[in-house]
Amino acid sequence: MDNIDISNVPGNANLNQPIPLGEDLDKPIPFDDGTSKASVSHSPLSLGGSNTPQAPRTAAPKIAVPKPAVKKVEEKRVSTNRITCVKTFFTKLHPGALEFLDEQITKWLKENPGITIKRTNTVTGNIQAKKTDPNIIISIWY
Repeated sequence: MDNIDISNVPGNANLNQPIPLGEDLDKPIPFDDGTSKASVSHSPLSLGGSNTPQAPRTAAPKIAVPKPAVKKVEEKRVSTNRITCVKTFFTKLHPGALEFLDEQITKWLKENPGITIKRTNTVTGNIQAKKTDPNIIISIWY
């Protein structure tokens, strides 16, 4: 809602009525029939196109643009230290489940002897299944 300043409205004024302009309200609004004092040009605006006569322009000096350097085509080098994949293991937090997790990770590493582990992350958090239980989550980045 707009804030209306009513500090200068007299106490007996009706706030629902518009403020009179001090002019004759029965007088029609004048149209632009050429009798108004404001002079507005109705001719098209010239933007300097080819249809308008102009003074001859002086030629702008040409600037020599340097040619881009040609780069040698190089073979893409693939780093062997990059992390390319991740494997995530998780289990509930009780002794039997932790032993099972160890066996899972060991089995996965034996099945994939060419894997080089780059980083591991371990975090605990809730995993929602039938019940929400605290779990240990191990991410192995290789």
